[in-house]
Amino acid sequence: MSALTRFLGDSPLKVILKLLVVSFLVGLVMNAFGWSPMDVLYGIRKFFMDLWNLGFHAIDRFLGYILLGAAIVVPAFILLRLANYRK
Repeated sequence: MSALTRFLGDSPLKVILKLLVVSFLVGLVMNAFGWSPMDVLYGIRKFFMDLWNLGFHAIDRFLGYILLGAAIVVPAFILLRLANYRK
């Protein structure tokens, strides 16, 4: 078994034939949906950008909840500490 065959996993001719068949099927499906290779790349980019933005939006919402709760909890804590300090 040659190094090329070992690397490809099969004989070069069989690998080329398999790649041609799979490329044809993928091209057929992409054409049916009206996709181009650039649409796929833009879709992948948009997915990661949305994921990135969603992550920061989640952090923003989390910090917003903390600040909203702190507006009640911190003054209540201070009032309770002052009330217990006089005893």
